[in-house]
Amino acid sequence: MSDVDEVALAARLSSVREKIAHALATNGRGADDVTLIVVTKFHPADVVRALVECGVHDVGENKHQEAAAKYDECAGLNVNWHFIGQLQSNKAAAVRRYARAVHSVDRPSLVTALERAGENAPDTGTLECFLQVNLTDDPARGGASWADIPAISEMLLHARTLNFAGVMAVAPLDVDPREAFEQVARASELVRSIAPEARAISAGMSHDFEAAIEVGATHLRIGSQITGKRPVPG
Repeated sequence: MSDVDEVALAARLSSVREKIAHALATNGRGADDVTLIVVTKFHPADVVRALVECGVHDVGENKHQEAAAKYDECAGLNVNWHFIGQLQSNKAAAVRRYARAVHSVDRPSLVTALERAGENAPDTGTLECFLQVNLTDDPARGGASWADIPAISEMLLHARTLNFAGVMAVAPLDVDPREAFEQVARASELVRSIAPEARAISAGMSHDFEAAIEVGATHLRIGSQITGKRPVPG
């Protein structure tokens, strides 16, 4: 028997959906302008099953090992798996086995690894890719530097097994999220000058998604406001 409080989960999901709808309407955007990705990091597969019952079909995971295990546990469910954490190039082929999208492409070697994995396993289909931009001065943080955006964009644009969706970023906690997301919007403009169809913007989490909507986010990655407090990993 599942330990998931499905009533509470559904209530939190409904509340977030209402907030998203209000933010979209306030900014003159359509009700279907964004894709809600529910981040289930550290939560069991039963949470994914309960979310699907509530009409959620886009789920995000940060760690490959956890994502792969949940994918196997949820076999047969109508779920699009989004990989949103930092990804090692040597895990590219394994991630392509289950991921519909990777939101954290931030270096040429990862583009090459994902493309090679797709060529070696054509049955995995086309992988949607977002170029992650680093909004800090810390190179240890995930994301490409501004100087590297054009070269990575060119690689994604010409990859045969990858679909260049757009940009992704995480707003630093010590910065006004609106200022951070304005940088994301500028990064999107730069990317679209190279790849006009790469219009998507993956931005906004539990604490700042309304600000992300304000500056044009198309994909929201929301965890704890929907799933509740994360269990401590064992």
